[in-house]
Amino acid sequence: MARPFALRLDTTGGALALALGVLSTGPALAAAPVFSPPAGCTLEMTVQNRSCTVSQHYRCDADTPGDQWVEYFTREGASYRSRIDNETRWMESHGLVDGITDVIEEGGPDDSSLTTLLAEGSDDFDFWTRSDTGERLHHVGRDELTGETADIAGVPLKITRFQLKTYDEADNLLIERSGQQFVNESQRRFYGGVETATDWTGERQDTNDSPVQFSLPGQPGFGSTEPQYDCEMQMVGRATGGGA
Repeated sequence: MARPFALRLDTTGGALALALGVLSTGPALAAAPVFSPPAGCTLEMTVQNRSCTVSQHYRCDADTPGDQWVEYFTREGASYRSRIDNETRWMESHGLVDGITDVIEEGGPDDSSLTTLLAEGSDDFDFWTRSDTGERLHHVGRDELTGETADIAGVPLKITRFQLKTYDEADNLLIERSGQQFVNESQRRFYGGVETATDWTGERQDTNDSPVQFSLPGQPGFGSTEPQYDCEMQMVGRATGGGA
C-alpha cells in the first residue's frame, strides 16, 4: 500500500522528489558508503529508485516473523525508516530528519491486507496512526491490481493502482494521493511508482518513485547508500526554486 506517512516524509525526507527520469552523473555505486543494518538484522536487498533515493530492505531476528524494515537515503544521508508486517501494514515509521515517530493504532476499522489484494484483486483499508507528538492521523484508501506486470532489472512485479486520503483527528482532509505502484508477491513488499498528491492548500505534486535497480547480496550496489537516479534533475529543481 502507499506510505501513509508521506505527508510528513515529503516535507522532511525528500523521498518523493519532482524528478522525471534523468540518470545521475554522480559517483559510481562501488565508491558509495555501505549500509550496515542494526545488530541482529540482515540486509536483504538494496533498491535504487527514481527521485534520487536508495532504499535498504532488511529483517531483524527479534521482530515478529514476516516483519520487514526499509531505510531510505537521499544525497544528504538517511531520511526515513519504517517497519511493515507480513500483510504490509505500516507498523511504525521514523522521520530521521525531524525525529518524529509514528505507530499504527491496533484494532483499526479495516487493516490493509496483501493476502486479500493478491487473492481478490483489490483491498480496502481504514486505520489510524499516532505520532510521539500526540498527533493522530486517519488513513482511508484502496489498492487494486491492474492485471499488468513488469520486469524491472530481472525482478517480476505486479502493477497496482491506489487511492489514499489522510485526515486529521477533526476529520479535515490533509492530503489526497493516487497513482500506480509495484508489488512483489514473493518478497511481500510494495515499491513506489508514479503518483499525484494534493494537500489541504490545493498544492499538487506529481512524483515518480519507481524502482530502477535491485541489488542482492554479492551483486554490485548491494548496501550502497548513494542514490544514482534523477539526482541531477533534483539539483536543477533546487537551483531554479522548484520542489525537490
